[in-house]
Amino acid sequence: MRTPPHFDRGHTDDLMSFLSASPSPYHAVANAAERLEKAGFRQVAETDAWDGSLGGKYVLRGGAIIAWYVPEGAEPHTPFRIVGAHTDSPNLRVKPRPDTGAHGFRQVAVELYGGPLLNSWLDRDLGLAGRLSLRDGTSRLVNVDRALLRVPQLAIHLDRSVVSDGLKLDKQRHMQPIWGLGDDVRDGDLIAFLEGELGLTAGQVTGWDLMTHSIEPPAYLGRDKELMAGPRMDNLLSVHAGTAALAAVATTGDTLPYIPVLAAFDHEENGSQSDTGADGPLLGNVLERSVFARGGSFEDRARALAGTVCLSSDTGHAVHPNYAERHDPTHHPRADGGPILKVNVNNRYATDGSGRAVFAAACEKAGVPFQTFVSNNSMPCGTTIGPITAARHGIRTVDIGVAILSMHSARELCGAKDPYLLANALAAFLEG
Repeated sequence: MRTPPHFDRGHTDDLMSFLSASPSPYHAVANAAERLEKAGFRQVAETDAWDGSLGGKYVLRGGAIIAWYVPEGAEPHTPFRIVGAHTDSPNLRVKPRPDTGAHGFRQVAVELYGGPLLNSWLDRDLGLAGRLSLRDGTSRLVNVDRALLRVPQLAIHLDRSVVSDGLKLDKQRHMQPIWGLGDDVRDGDLIAFLEGELGLTAGQVTGWDLMTHSIEPPAYLGRDKELMAGPRMDNLLSVHAGTAALAAVATTGDTLPYIPVLAAFDHEENGSQSDTGADGPLLGNVLERSVFARGGSFEDRARALAGTVCLSSDTGHAVHPNYAERHDPTHHPRADGGPILKVNVNNRYATDGSGRAVFAAACEKAGVPFQTFVSNNSMPCGTTIGPITAARHGIRTVDIGVAILSMHSARELCGAKDPYLLANALAAFLEG
């Protein structure tokens, strides 16, 4: 195996910084955009007319970002190489009427987003972050990154059945965090507090998309720091790797046979059916407009998409040492074994044999090992944006990712080398 061409251990250090700075999808795409700006990309508005100029461009919409780089010599029918990912993670999200409480405690009413491991959110210091929509039509990001909220677990003395029957949580009654003391709960208190945090005047905020996050920072773990623990790896690990790979490819100055693209969507954890989700029109619109801006026709668009390949990059399951029987007996992805190729013959993943060959070639070029994941036949298989992307756009799609433990926990775990191995494989794929 040769030395990876772009990324080393410093990539994992940078991932940790990215995770800390991205407590919501809105923060994640803002941070990805900032990194792309430094690599020479510029934002284009969907409401503006686009030109066919060379170089890097990106579109932001809510918690989604689509970025692409038009290299020298690109034709209108030049195919795309797409890295797909998602920016959202399971968590607790603030309800439209957030102010509640009982018995002298002030609480925040939350709704469960995605499929969080509920017990991982108990007795954990939580911050609050997201997007505030203002009366003048603009929006502001907010991040209260300190111990503001907590979901307290019931003491064992008041529920001895936990020992014999295990912890049982009611999603409505048991998951509402506390954030203070007092019986004088008033509508508007939480939003007024956030307006104060941003220095806004009272009544400026008329809408919000807010969510909790663990304030514990990412950290290396293990005797030799060979593991990394942190929040939102599913799937900001892939968003970060895709951003880094696209920026690296765009700044090499090499001639590229494809147009490299990063497509990071929101709402994967609840089905992708939104204007910023993979099942929405955003990616198709951007690809089509890129073709037409370069003087292409409908025929050029069809030719470009026919030659396009997407790597749908999302985290997958490393074999769990305490539950090895839950995995397929002949497919045991290991931490730091390199990215995983996800396969499911019932099309829960989009990978087929030809897609495997594309990914294998990219890994070979990058000098990166890879592994294969297949679910145990006795268990249902999860899914990704991969099959959605393939079906909606007619694009050959391959499902890949990094193997982790504790998926959907408030804090997940991976091998410390795997993030930069993934990034190198993605860069080799985008280079073609």
